[in-house]
Amino acid sequence: MLRCRPLRISIRDSLVLLLLIIFNTIHVTDMANNEMDLTSKQIKSKDDSNGKIVNFSSSDDYLKSCPVVEKENEMMNCTDLNYPCINCDRSIDCVYGAVYNYTCYVKPKVVCNGIKNFNRSSICRFCYQTDKWEHQCEQKANCNSLASPIKYYLTNCTVSDHIICLGKRRFLKKIKCSWTAGTRWGTALILALTLGGFGADRFYLGHWQEGIGKLFSFGGLGVWTLVDALLIGIHHIGPADGSLYI
Repeated sequence: MLRCRPLRISIRDSLVLLLLIIFNTIHVTDMANNEMDLTSKQIKSKDDSNGKIVNFSSSDDYLKSCPVVEKENEMMNCTDLNYPCINCDRSIDCVYGAVYNYTCYVKPKVVCNGIKNFNRSSICRFCYQTDKWEHQCEQKANCNSLASPIKYYLTNCTVSDHIICLGKRRFLKKIKCSWTAGTRWGTALILALTLGGFGADRFYLGHWQEGIGKLFSFGGLGVWTLVDALLIGIHHIGPADGSLYI
């Protein structure tokens, strides 16, 4: 007659089994969290005109600046869109300075009226060759605007959205130090002519040591006052921090 022996599990086997259960639980939880993260990164927008649902992920950063879903009677014309809502086929096989027709197309998920492929005329040039009014540069206030010779600093510049050009739209450029701290030339000149004997003009411009000298010498008995008024009038003396007048 067969006898059934009780199943005996050692402590070591129990620990191994427990670890396997914990590991599988953590793995399943991580997979569920990843799926939830992917779902949360999708943005759902409903078109009021036709009831369609438009989904896009957070990687489509250009959509933040472009029309995604609008009513049909309020949509922009596709030909009125600019960067980053459109891409234009830019070729370097062109003559610099000549005007070419570039083929542009609207990026995916951007809503607009009309055909999404169109031509746009532009000059053949690289983005760093655009004029200063066609791009914006980051201004820095850590250079002396009154230095001689004139100082320059390297900064990042970005081409305006409506400009079509070759190469990168963001580039480095050397520009002249021209920052201002809000000091007015007219105010400095009036102080030099009226209260210059007390050093008010020097104090206003931030030249504290010269201001104290003028104060205790009564403007150099008037001579220093006249000289400073002349130098401020011809922009030879400026703010002590190296900024420019406004």
